[in-house]
Amino acid sequence: MAAVSRAERVWVETFTGLRLAQFSGLLKVMRERGGDGTLWGRPWSLPSAERVLLVAVYYRTNLGMRQLGSLFGVSSSTVCRVIQRLGPLLTFGPASRPMDAADRLWIVDGTLIPLRDRSVAASSRNYRFSANVQVIVDADT
Repeated sequence: MAAVSRAERVWVETFTGLRLAQFSGLLKVMRERGGDGTLWGRPWSLPSAERVLLVAVYYRTNLGMRQLGSLFGVSSSTVCRVIQRLGPLLTFGPASRPMDAADRLWIVDGTLIPLRDRSVAASSRNYRFSANVQVIVDADT
């Protein structure tokens, strides 16, 4: 089975739903925030574009570490390291909020994500432990 070898247009649009220009913006943000460096002197096994694609696919599809590892041709521990290092760098903080936020159309969505860690999860009616995750996005982007 072939792995995702490059962050090509077809992979980016299929797996993330982003246009190539938006994905390039994510790459730029990652480089500006220092995510292009090595991890404790250890070189990354994936190029920077593929690491950003991996994080975007993780947040978009909610696939597990094993599935993402087989999709990108790396181990599940590498996937975990990439997500832990780049995930916080690609989020928007309060300072990056647009000034005209009241004039924009926002979309709010929520879902229950199953968890094994019972210290952060709550039991629901079907006795599964899960966390309620809510996402807000700008309708234009």
